Amino acid sequence: MKKYLVQFLKRGMMFGGFGPIIAGIIYFILSFSISDFSLSGTDVLLAIVSTYALAFLQAGASVFNQIEHWPISKSLCFHLATIYLAYVLCYLVNSWIPFNWVVILVFTAIFLVTYLIIWLTVYLIIKKTSNNFNKKLSNI
Repeated sequence: MKKYLVQFLKRGMMFGGFGPIIAGIIYFILSFSISDFSLSGTDVLLAIVSTYALAFLQAGASVFNQIEHWPISKSLCFHLATIYLAYVLCYLVNSWIPFNWVVILVFTAIFLVTYLIIWLTVYLIIKKTSNNFNKKLSNI
């Protein structure tokens, strides 16, 4: 298990910096879209720290899919839970969505549908690639 924790931390540190870059891009775009757009130093610091944590957790969570002795369902549940909690907390902390149960339920539904579409796409691509590879092997 220590091996996976080390991988989690390494992946998180390698990709964590992308979170603040994305926050900067979002704020840059918003500054052109909203005429009276302004941020306090606290807003900027909170966005940088929270998006770093979000990117760190998202990158680190990929290790759950590589724990060989876990069933795929357990890996996906841990991955989904980690990513979901990171996103919902980041969005709430930054007030990108209000702390309102209806809004959180809508966010959750959109998140789950998006997550399932992405994983279904990945699954189908891997399945097709595996089938093509197996056909090539059987022709040798």
